[in-house]
Amino acid sequence: MRRSALLAFVLFVAACTSSTPQTAPPAAPVEGQTIATGTFQGASDHATTGGVSVVRLADGSYAVELGPDFSLDGAPDPVVGFGADGYLATSKLGPLEALTGRQAYEVPASLDVADFNEVHIWCEAFSVPLGVARLEPRVSTQIRQARRQVRASELDGWRT
Repeated sequence: MRRSALLAFVLFVAACTSSTPQTAPPAAPVEGQTIATGTFQGASDHATTGGVSVVRLADGSYAVELGPDFSLDGAPDPVVGFGADGYLATSKLGPLEALTGRQAYEVPASLDVADFNEVHIWCEAFSVPLGVARLEPRVSTQIRQARRQVRASELDGWRT
C-alpha cells in the first residue's frame, strides 16, 4: 500500500516537472508596431507574470512577444496561444520556449489577431490555464490626436 502511494506520488511529481528550459537565450525585441499589450496573471495555482505584446511586423504578419520580465513557475507541456474569453486550442502558437525571459512566437496567417482578447500560457498535459494576459489595444498618440481632430472638425460642422 505504501509502495503504491509512493509510486503514485513520484509519477505525479514527474508529470508536474517541466522539461521547458529555465531561461530564454537573450533575444532582441521584435521590430514592428505594437497593437496590443497585456500583463500575465497566474492561473490554476501557478505563478505567471510579465508582459506580452502583439506586434504587427513590417511584412504585415504578426508576432506575440513575451517580455523580458516574463516568468512561469513551471508546468508540464506549456504552450502559448490566444483566447477569446477562454483558451482556444486552434490558436496554439507553439510550445513555451523557456520559463523566463523574452521570446517571440509567429502568428500563422490563418489566425486573425482581431478575433482574440487574451494570450494564454496553457498546460496541454492537464488542459488547464497556467497564466492569462488580457489584451488591451494600443493606440498610438498620433492616432489619438488625429481622432480628436476629426471629432472636433465634425462638431464644428454641426455648429455652423
